[in-house]
Amino acid sequence: MKSVLITGASTGIGRACAEHLAQRGWRVFGSVRKPADALALEAALGPNGKAVLFDVGDADAVQRGAAEVAEALGGAVLDGLVNNAGVALPGPLLDQPIDEIERVIDINFTGTVRAIQAFAPLMGPARARGSGNSLARGRIVNITSVSGEFGYPFTAAYVASKHAVEGLSKSLRRELLADGIDVIVVGPGAVKTPIWDKGASNGMERYAGTRWERPLAALTASLKAMDAEGLEPAVVAATVETALTARNPRPRYAPVPNPLVNWWLPRLLPVRMIDRIIGKNLGLVD
Repeated sequence: MKSVLITGASTGIGRACAEHLAQRGWRVFGSVRKPADALALEAALGPNGKAVLFDVGDADAVQRGAAEVAEALGGAVLDGLVNNAGVALPGPLLDQPIDEIERVIDINFTGTVRAIQAFAPLMGPARARGSGNSLARGRIVNITSVSGEFGYPFTAAYVASKHAVEGLSKSLRRELLADGIDVIVVGPGAVKTPIWDKGASNGMERYAGTRWERPLAALTASLKAMDAEGLEPAVVAATVETALTARNPRPRYAPVPNPLVNWWLPRLLPVRMIDRIIGKNLGLVD
């Protein structure tokens, strides 16, 4: 039975990945931060699932989680690691409290590093994986975002963190060639998850009465619209399964709704034109 550790498995993409892979016979370890979420996850996953309590922002807790998974594996290797845990706290970079920015970077980027350092050793070098394993190599799948490729106003910390994970993934993939561990990015577009609703409710009232109030209101409406029209988390989960199992996986997958508008046109149109379009949509320019 193949095994995988998924961070941030209580809701959204992480939960969808956990359920999808458990249904397909994977042994799934899912990280959650609350005991109640652990019970709910294990009930949803059935006998193939186990919740592991840790926050990717707590280095000691991550290491304890890795020890727990290692004990459960009983000497077998971990086949996959899906780094999904993340947080989005929008705000104008000039005025956003530095502790909010640091939190986003710590969870989304440094938290990914913590998980990799803790769990990649459980994947073992290529020679230890055994010829009977259906995966030729262990796989690390890092969940980023279209935002890591295209900057969007008032999400600078989130964009920076996802862009950093993109760069980390490229370097790490080459570092781990000798160990037979592949590193793959899945960078979705808008997905129907609560991540932006949670972030938009965090301290946005501090900008009331400032020059940011109207564009932030437009941003919030835009994000809600994108979430409502976004992909189902199950679509991203299926892409993650492909990244974990394909014989020759791509280094990066980009599941996005309406790819022409949300992926290809922003890559092909002049950058200054995209600037103007976004600026007008948010009321930043006339």
